[in-house]
Amino acid sequence: MSSQVEAFGRELTRYGLAAVFLRLALAAGFLSAVADRFGLWGPAGTPGVSWGGFDAFLAYTGELLWYLPAGLVPVAGWAATVLEVTLAVGLLAGVRLRAVALASGVLLVVFAVTMTIALGAEPPLSSSVWSAAAGAFLLASLRPAVCQEPPVAA
Repeated sequence: MSSQVEAFGRELTRYGLAAVFLRLALAAGFLSAVADRFGLWGPAGTPGVSWGGFDAFLAYTGELLWYLPAGLVPVAGWAATVLEVTLAVGLLAGVRLRAVALASGVLLVVFAVTMTIALGAEPPLSSSVWSAAAGAFLLASLRPAVCQEPPVAA
């Protein structure tokens, strides 16, 4: 068991702190966006606030998903919100971390592509959506020992 703990310690030193930081950063990004759409960062017009309320978020969602019938825009907005909260909780808890990180990367790529098509190349670049997606995919690619708790002796 001592060799397992030592190996985990080496991996934690090499990658673990970065993996934990990446998990926290991705989760914080998801939760911050959700907080903004519920007005928790302040009302619309406050510096640093994108939406300030769910109606403004749905208007933005409609702008991005211009090809959807208007009745499906709220469904898409709520689906994105539920996915972001679920993935943030998974990243924080470390449950099925590879799957959660992979799903986070896929969701972020969908966001980035959608933003690029609807708004142009600059918004997803300035919002670091592509960078966050790359980080999520990197997290998914790390060996399990780096991202999870140390092995438990049987």
